Amino acid sequence: MSDRNLVGIVLVSHSAEVAASVARLAKKLAGGGAQVPVAPAGGTEGGGFGTSAALVAAAAASVDRGNGVAVLTDLGSAILTVKALLTEGGELPDRTRMVDAPFVEGAVAAVVTAATGADLAAVEAAAVEAYTYRKV
Repeated sequence: MSDRNLVGIVLVSHSAEVAASVARLAKKLAGGGAQVPVAPAGGTEGGGFGTSAALVAAAAASVDRGNGVAVLTDLGSAILTVKALLTEGGELPDRTRMVDAPFVEGAVAAVVTAATGADLAAVEAAAVEAYTYRKV
């Protein structure tokens, strides 16, 4: 399947290393997820901790294939930054949606589901369902 048919995924963290590591982990665990366009958007432009609207917007543009973009965030200002971008409009591709899901488990579920060619609603549902995963 060509990546032209897949939902894009953006992982927003306060740390560039965390965002990149979760992106690698999700793609590796997804098996067929290598085709899924996934972009980390972590830290600030200067390499510090925090979130950057410009990095989030650039990441979303880089994964947009016209079938929607799912954005998962870690916490705090990452959430606020994405909400602000969605509210202001214009900086994120059409059909960009912030997904309320656990960051790591949700990212894996989103990439696995996107790899099947599922639409944005199904990718979001899979990521959200990760809240129900039990560890004990």
